[in-house]
Amino acid sequence: MGLSIALIVFSLLLVLLVLMHKGKGGGLSDMFGGGMQSSVGGSSVAERNLDRITIVVSLIWFGIIVALGIMMKS
Repeated sequence: MGLSIALIVFSLLLVLLVLMHKGKGGGLSDMFGGGMQSSVGGSSVAERNLDRITIVVSLIWFGIIVALGIMMKS
């Protein structure tokens, strides 16, 4: 039961994090001030941190999926 709730929470968090990323046409990140480009041409610190947070949340989400699959199998 606890893993199911965690899966729902992490799924919603992952959706929000992905929507905050800037795509080719902008995205929700533009509404929150993420639309400013760095003059160096690389990604800003905020974008790199958002990338890292998204990767960590997606790995946790994947781990919960695997754990639920193992629990259902046995």
